[in-house]
Amino acid sequence: MKLARSAVERYVKTRETVEVPPNLPEVFNEKRGVFVTLNKRGDLRGCIGYPYPMAPLVDAIVDSAISAAARDPRFPPVAEAELEELRVEVTVLTPPEKINAKPKDLPDKIVIGKHGLIVKRGIHQGLLLPQVAPEHGMDKEDFLSHTCMKAGLYPDDWLDDGTEVYSFEGQIFGEIEDGVEEKKFYS
Repeated sequence: MKLARSAVERYVKTRETVEVPPNLPEVFNEKRGVFVTLNKRGDLRGCIGYPYPMAPLVDAIVDSAISAAARDPRFPPVAEAELEELRVEVTVLTPPEKINAKPKDLPDKIVIGKHGLIVKRGIHQGLLLPQVAPEHGMDKEDFLSHTCMKAGLYPDDWLDDGTEVYSFEGQIFGEIEDGVEEKKFYS
């Protein structure tokens, strides 16, 4: 969390990349998928990341944090005046795994709050993090439909044999007033 927050603040203030602290735990050298989400007064302000383990976690966190602040095409870049209002969230992902099930059986393979989803069909791909469904009151079918729409597909395209659905899990860390909390949305 400190690394993500530092990366956002340094880039917004100076357009420079933060220096990585020495002697980070070994896990930061592992290739991991990660997303950094920025919220402002409870509303999404930016969210970008690496769905697949393509870079060391330390590099993926820094790049995702900067991208969430400055390169999310849905929002203008974060201004320095906004920094105090931002809440940073880091989600470290497990590798996505294809759900091998008939389309009608896909909802039975999903645990709301535990699984994030990736939907692929042709050149289209969309991803929603595990926390999205519980935060927005989605059931399993809604979650599948919203992931399809994120991919630019029709909401019911998950019912088509030509659509691939992948699930992954995420360890979610969020800033709170007096520190950092690990968030869990399922038991």
